[in-house]
Amino acid sequence: MIKLAVHKVKRFEDKTKTILHLYNFFTMFVIKQRELYALFPARRNAMKRKKIEFYVEEYRYEELNDTYRKLIAAAKEASKHSYAPYSHFSVGAAALLDDGNIVSGNNQENAAYPSGLCAERVTLFYANARYPEQAIEAIAITARDQAGETIAPVTPCGACRQVLLEAEQRYQKDICVLLCGKEKVLLVKSTKDLLPLSFGNEFLK
Repeated sequence: MIKLAVHKVKRFEDKTKTILHLYNFFTMFVIKQRELYALFPARRNAMKRKKIEFYVEEYRYEELNDTYRKLIAAAKEASKHSYAPYSHFSVGAAALLDDGNIVSGNNQENAAYPSGLCAERVTLFYANARYPEQAIEAIAITARDQAGETIAPVTPCGACRQVLLEAEQRYQKDICVLLCGKEKVLLVKSTKDLLPLSFGNEFLK
């Protein structure tokens, strides 16, 4: 019994020593951290938080002018002829050029998915290839699934936003983007609003 009691006391002392060692270690760690923090006060204030805002205008279809309604109609018609056997999500886009012409396109899918192309890029590349001297004033984007026209406005993917930005920079003119749904249309006055902190041609000069 005496040996057992001595053994228990020894184990208790060992645990106590371990706890004290850990306590001393963490105490010194905290002290050192505070000392380093005091040495570099500028680091505390180095981070700045910036807020990026942009505005989107919301319209009902009937509130838009005739030009924009015609543009949306062309995009809707284009969506009916897309090639989307895999996603069953058909997108149509129509671009209004400086001279008043409207060109349209739709998404073209491929069994090797990355080889397909979105409606926005099909439209923009065709416009730039066919009418290289004409800037793009506006682009309307619509979509439909197996149930019909989508309720919510559809937005371009990141790659399409980058191509839209390139078109803006190429012609040095903002492109008005109309994001169309069945119940409302969102109007964005410039692609730059859709792609903040973007990579553009200014980085390559």
